[in-house]
Amino acid sequence: MSDFFKKHWWGLVFGTTLLGYSTFCVLDTFLIPKNVVSIDNYNEYPDSLSSSAGNDNSNNNDDNTGNVIVTDTSYTSDSVAINITTLREYNTDIYVADVVIKDISYLHTGLANGVFGRNITAKTSDIASDCDAILAINGDYYGFRDYGPVIRNGYLYRSSARDSTSEALAIYNDGSMKILKESDIDTNSLLSDGVLQLFSFGPGLVENGEIAVSAGQEVDQSMTSNPRTAIGMIAPLHYVFVVSDGRTSASSGLSLLQLATVLKDLGCETAYNLDGGGSSTMYFMGNIINNPTTNGKTISERKVSDIVYIR
Repeated sequence: MSDFFKKHWWGLVFGTTLLGYSTFCVLDTFLIPKNVVSIDNYNEYPDSLSSSAGNDNSNNNDDNTGNVIVTDTSYTSDSVAINITTLREYNTDIYVADVVIKDISYLHTGLANGVFGRNITAKTSDIASDCDAILAINGDYYGFRDYGPVIRNGYLYRSSARDSTSEALAIYNDGSMKILKESDIDTNSLLSDGVLQLFSFGPGLVENGEIAVSAGQEVDQSMTSNPRTAIGMIAPLHYVFVVSDGRTSASSGLSLLQLATVLKDLGCETAYNLDGGGSSTMYFMGNIINNPTTNGKTISERKVSDIVYIR
């Protein structure tokens, strides 16, 4: 044994142990799948919830294959109408998909690789393709954290709240939306009430037709301009999916207040902020509509845990 090792063996052992632990923490946080749950036909609504809506929510979208008219920016069938426009506001390109569906069975959420779990990710376009989506946006990236209630397509995956100030978005089987305080949520009661989707990101942007955020509100990166993703309800079964570019010379990005203002101006009664930044992606008929900015450096999709889609 060398004199150097004799003198410094404890420091070497401690340093090696610390490096190993730090490496494990990084892998555990960002890469190692955890709490994996697989449900057969996860992207279909349970019959008990579908039928209680009073609509024909039978998960059978066969009537969506007839009388279909498709352009580069629109899709029209007997059951689904989608029209995509691009706005230029706040030095940013903003992509707006106006969506009207016959009943809630045409709105779904998709999971990366078809399973729920921490650190399970795929590109929005790949999840959308797997789900036969017409239109899709990224969801709330539930898999980046261990907390925040999650209901997807009528199945409860996680009940834990983040904190007393965090807000969730519930989508009900009549097509309505409601913003809820996570600390007040009883997920089993929500299922009984007909909640099919429950997102945990936020904050709520518009409530009762009024802007619900302020210029001084801080939620993660809300004080800066970023790519953004949001979903809004003009009326039950009439929605807008909104994605903005950002972090480029061509598009600065939006603050939460700017995003909320856009959604209010579009006529939303309720609107909610989903995961943004490099996750912000809009997919339509096999193509990416916006310019996702991974790490703010390259125009490419970042892998996410979930999507919201129309099919």
